[in-house]
Amino acid sequence: MNLNKAEFETSVGTAKGLFESDMPEVCFSGHSNVGKSSLINKVFNRKSFARTSNKPGKTATINFFKCENIRLADLPGYGFAKVSFEERQRWGELMEAYFSSGRDIRMVFQLIDARHKPTKDDVDMLHFLCDNGFPFVVALTKIDKLKKTEREKNLKMLTEEMSFIGDVPMIPFSAETGEGCEEIKQLLCKINDGEN
Repeated sequence: MNLNKAEFETSVGTAKGLFESDMPEVCFSGHSNVGKSSLINKVFNRKSFARTSNKPGKTATINFFKCENIRLADLPGYGFAKVSFEERQRWGELMEAYFSSGRDIRMVFQLIDARHKPTKDDVDMLHFLCDNGFPFVVALTKIDKLKKTEREKNLKMLTEEMSFIGDVPMIPFSAETGEGCEEIKQLLCKINDGEN
């Protein structure tokens, strides 16, 4: 799979704007400011492939990208308290439409901040993925910000907090050091090659 062939396709901000998908899809989901855009940029080795922002809640659309045989969907971050009720409602409708539209979703990369306990929204999202049978892996972002002793303690805590997901893989990830990048690339390549 040639990651350099990935290109931006379109942004969708409402449920009505969703188009029918004709390709296997991989999506990236997570709390606002969890480092979704940074992960995508690192994996695809592009500085501004997915737009990053210092302001949580900035990504309010689903951003679609095409790469060879798969389509990527960068989902809007959830759980940002300062957005209006109407904005949260629009986000909810957009997510519901995305996941219930019969798309061929081969993998969800669910991002969780390795420095903290999963939020209620994180736990709700994980339950949603489990209950609806979506294949997913957990990427534990910002792992480089933990000292060695904190890292071991947090990984143990996160494993316990998310024990209900069973044997779903958890990949420690850092956009700074590149840790976890190869594992994510390998998963994307397998899906692209029809192995998943």
